[in-house]
Amino acid sequence: MKNTKATILIVDDEPINIDIIRAHLENDNYELETASDGEAAWSMLEAAPARFDVIILDRMMPGLDGMQLLSNIKENETMEHVPVVMQTAKSENRDIVEGIKAGAYYYLTTPYEGDLLKTIVRSAVNDRLHEKSLHESLLEGQQIFELMSFGRFKIRNLHECNLVASQVAQLCPAPHRVVTGISELLINALEHGNLRIGYQEKSNLMRRGMWQIEIDRRLNARENVGGFIELEFQIAADTVQIRIRDQGTGFDWTPYMDFDPDRAFDPHGRGIAVARLSSFDDLEYIGVGNEVVATVKKGLDA
Repeated sequence: MKNTKATILIVDDEPINIDIIRAHLENDNYELETASDGEAAWSMLEAAPARFDVIILDRMMPGLDGMQLLSNIKENETMEHVPVVMQTAKSENRDIVEGIKAGAYYYLTTPYEGDLLKTIVRSAVNDRLHEKSLHESLLEGQQIFELMSFGRFKIRNLHECNLVASQVAQLCPAPHRVVTGISELLINALEHGNLRIGYQEKSNLMRRGMWQIEIDRRLNARENVGGFIELEFQIAADTVQIRIRDQGTGFDWTPYMDFDPDRAFDPHGRGIAVARLSSFDDLEYIGVGNEVVATVKKGLDA
């Protein structure tokens, strides 16, 4: 993308909280905008729905509160994929689950460390810019795919994950719905399968801003040279089926199929659940977990 400076909207009815968040983020090359309540924030969002890349939102505000504003955002087609970082003093599991299920990207329970805020915002910005890049790739021609009924790709790095995701998504009736899910599954297969980066290890790398560097280092390590992920697609009369295999030993995929409040405070771990619920009509891991099959039904509205 030509302009990668992210624009962040901070929404809080307490001026001191806005000042604290601005102080933590003002040196990180973001464009920071603020709103003092939910009504003001919604007016800004309605006026320019494509402007903001991340929203930091106080849950408990008078008038239009955080949960209501989150619902408005997720019901808007232009804004539904914008990451919303919810901050609140309510830390009970049911409140966290409610926010995550409503579409919150992350939950920050106050008080929190500034470094945690910076890590989460950086992760949200990277995810948003990545998603924008994928969607821009969908605008390129897709005529050749209309002639295909089966195909296989061998994928070796993150660039190829994104390239293949943006192309294979064009096989589906709503490519913008599917592209992020394919990318999530491919990146998961690369980092956790082929490169053997564990869940906690990824958390630590992301908090230190070292995830991309470690991916590149492992891809160039002797033991990983020549490794690849395999993606196959099969087009039937009423479905598109996408099968992804990695060369790892598998993992216990069952905890990741749904949102888990125990992971609400981690900077990652929601990709598979988001893919299952938002991108595909069916998602099934096979055997030990190094093979996954995603199904998209034809005839769905974009």
